Amino acid sequence: MNPTQPLQQHHKHCDDLFAAAEALAQAGDWPACASTSTQFCDEIEAHFATEEQVLFPAFAAATGMSGGPVAVMRMEHAQMRDLMAQMKAAVKARDRNGYGGAADTLLILMQQHNMKEENILYPMCDNSLGASSLDIGGALNERLEGQCQTKT
Repeated sequence: MNPTQPLQQHHKHCDDLFAAAEALAQAGDWPACASTSTQFCDEIEAHFATEEQVLFPAFAAATGMSGGPVAVMRMEHAQMRDLMAQMKAAVKARDRNGYGGAADTLLILMQQHNMKEENILYPMCDNSLGASSLDIGGALNERLEGQCQTKT
């Protein structure tokens, strides 16, 4: 298993939560949407934090590269955090159109972001981390599992 495999699997988990929250907003079930949206935001934030605090520093240490793909991913994380804040505000206001607009934009950004990670950055990380890869993979998995368990 590649060390970044837990992150790829977590993408799918976050995508499923996102789709459920979006469906609840469209149905106007605001209490359930609030709960599921919060769970999605917590999970995606745990994902971002795991990348930013574990994977990206390990990659930078192994390659000397702190800009490039990592800088792009950090910038996109910030953009997605802004969109999630808009979604939270829309849930609070029970604004279906506001939620839908932010969610539509977030969906496009997430899809593009995940493709770049899974097809470019993660393979670069897997290749460059060498012997430390097993330690990194375990740390990523442990961190994601710990974050997910504390939020549920």
